Amino acid sequence: MAQEMAALGFSRVELSHGIRISLVPGILQAVTEGVIQVGSTHNFCPLPTGIMQPMPNLFQPSARTAQEHDQWLRHTKRSIDFTAQVQARVLVCHLGSVSFFWSNPARKLQEYLRLNPHAGRDGDAKYAAMLTEARAKLRKRMGPFWAQTQASVREILDYAAAKNVQLGFENRERFDELPLDADYAEFLAGLPAGAPVGYWHDTGHADIKQSMGLLDHRAHLAQNAARLIGFHLHDVNDQGQDHQAIGQGRIDFKMISEFWQPEHALVLELSPRVSPEAVLRSRQYLETLLAERFG
Repeated sequence: MAQEMAALGFSRVELSHGIRISLVPGILQAVTEGVIQVGSTHNFCPLPTGIMQPMPNLFQPSARTAQEHDQWLRHTKRSIDFTAQVQARVLVCHLGSVSFFWSNPARKLQEYLRLNPHAGRDGDAKYAAMLTEARAKLRKRMGPFWAQTQASVREILDYAAAKNVQLGFENRERFDELPLDADYAEFLAGLPAGAPVGYWHDTGHADIKQSMGLLDHRAHLAQNAARLIGFHLHDVNDQGQDHQAIGQGRIDFKMISEFWQPEHALVLELSPRVSPEAVLRSRQYLETLLAERFG
């Protein structure tokens, strides 16, 4: 795996939430031998024993049961340990979700968007009213889950700092995932001064949220620019499928590049179905934007 990335011309990779335990010895060997460097990892990495496919939300920091919380804490600390072991500087993290007993308002929105895919972008009045109602229900329900997420995050700050690992809190694509996009800046500002945290921006997730009428992509980036530490870069096609090759979809990467800084990590996060040729074209597209921005 590492050799394939190196052969494509990449010297640095992110280890995702799909890394099985069985892959760890080979990865450590590749790092030791200088085949590849690791810039970032994604919680949970490696996967918990017995889990054979990507499951980044297997345990959530918003969980209100002691058992799931303890599992989240255990495996997040384990991921921090592994991040330090491979000499990466960032662990990308999800921050949980709001659970509904009966009727999740997201389902009604999804069904309307399935039948009217452009409603979120076109100012559909009926959809706008549905969205306002759904947001109100989400805000009313989210309190205990959001409080638990914030408490969970505070439990790992000292551990991450001791390992010299920064936590990158990633924006999400689902309606009921935390934090709500409007809350990111306040959440990060409210953490202890010097905490090893930052905002990690996923371009595909933000575009999906924009298509749902939940945010303005540029405005969201501007609001969180001061806390940005890295990006997952991938495109979204007209059918709403993300993790597409850069430049093949609807995202304005010229706009995205305006927020890049030299210290940011830029990660191509592409579908396994993307061909090696398209991976290389994506990299070339980004290199052109980097040259335009930084010379």
